[in-house]
Amino acid sequence: MADILRGHDPNAPTRPVAAAAPRTEADVREFLRLLPRYRVVLYNDSHNTMDHVVASLLRCVPSLIATVAERIMMEAHTTGRANVISCLKEQAEYYCERLQTCGLTATVEPA
Repeated sequence: MADILRGHDPNAPTRPVAAAAPRTEADVREFLRLLPRYRVVLYNDSHNTMDHVVASLLRCVPSLIATVAERIMMEAHTTGRANVISCLKEQAEYYCERLQTCGLTATVEPA
């Protein structure tokens, strides 16, 4: 009992325990689907040109195409804000930081 209290378990296996079987691609896809999503929100400002906003969106969020980037820019321009992308938290924070380095105002919020 004293060995267990000191952090040593005499009944612990002396050989390595076999690792769990690798997950299938479908298991990984299902796991990722269940993770919470976050959205990157772009806000309108008065100091960036429309062309700069579209170019920044295309440069910072590689999955966007020009027509979608233009629609996002126009939505932010007319309503004050627009959703750029919905993704996992780390990706959303990364995209948000990239947009901010281009001088754009963007935030991350739960989707």
